[in-house]
Amino acid sequence: MKNMIYIPIVNVTDLDLNLLRAFDAIATEGSVTVAGERIGLSQPAMSNALARLRQLFDDPLFVRTPGGMRPTPFAQQLAQPVREALRLIQGALQQHAGFEPRSSTNTFRFHMSDIGEMVFLPGLLARIKRDAPGVRIEVVRIPIKEVHAALEAGELDLAIGFLPGLTTGMRQQPLFREHYVCMLRADHPAIGAKISAKQFRAASHVLVSYAGTGHQVIEETFIREGLSARIAARVPHFLVVPMILARTDLIVTVPSRVAAIFAQTGNFKVLPLPLAMPSFEVRLHWHQRFHQDPANRWLREVMSELYAERSAGAGTAGRA
Repeated sequence: MKNMIYIPIVNVTDLDLNLLRAFDAIATEGSVTVAGERIGLSQPAMSNALARLRQLFDDPLFVRTPGGMRPTPFAQQLAQPVREALRLIQGALQQHAGFEPRSSTNTFRFHMSDIGEMVFLPGLLARIKRDAPGVRIEVVRIPIKEVHAALEAGELDLAIGFLPGLTTGMRQQPLFREHYVCMLRADHPAIGAKISAKQFRAASHVLVSYAGTGHQVIEETFIREGLSARIAARVPHFLVVPMILARTDLIVTVPSRVAAIFAQTGNFKVLPLPLAMPSFEVRLHWHQRFHQDPANRWLREVMSELYAERSAGAGTAGRA
């Protein structure tokens, strides 16, 4: 049949990237000399590359004419796939070489709690608007038990919080050390500027607890101190707490930064806990697969600059 093009079987292990670059340059320029100048090879080197290509493909590929080197039908068929493959390889190498925040249109996906959104998103979004206006941020809500797999698969870029369960295959970086405080409405009828251990034990509490986070330490402390019977309500999120406190005499144990945000309204007071409760570290978590990824590294650096306490060893990430 006249229109059929013979396609030789070529072992890709016999090809190297420079041969494909030479092919693409000749196809584009129509001249061995000009093609060599374009990719930085001498004319003898280009002629040698063309000879190797002709041998590999068992086809002349380019024929000399008064108008320059003209591609054979097979070379015409090959030109676009080769150019696209080189473009993809170059793009991947450039992405590995660096991340340009001002021109990026990346979408970064985070896992964080509702209190994490309060603490981290305002500052992060302001920095993104300034330094990387095309970048988008998404907070993804998935069960804690699925976070590890999502980080490994690249479905999440970072997880932030008090997440002691994220270990195998993970990297982590401390941001800051946090402690718990007691919060209650400003006009609480029984508790004034201080709260004693006796008052704490006598009060009714709202408990924020959700599985998989380190905040379960609050409930563990209540159990250890024999206070389980004083838990009047359990909720899985912190954001509902102000509305509960505003209309009841309940008190709550929350991280100090969260309490400080709620207290800005003037409707609540924040008091030191009258019993011992462990402090904790809020950390960035990411999968080892993406430790050297330029975009992920840039994002971690931004979070460190914004939120890491220098004394916490920010910037020195280690295996979890």
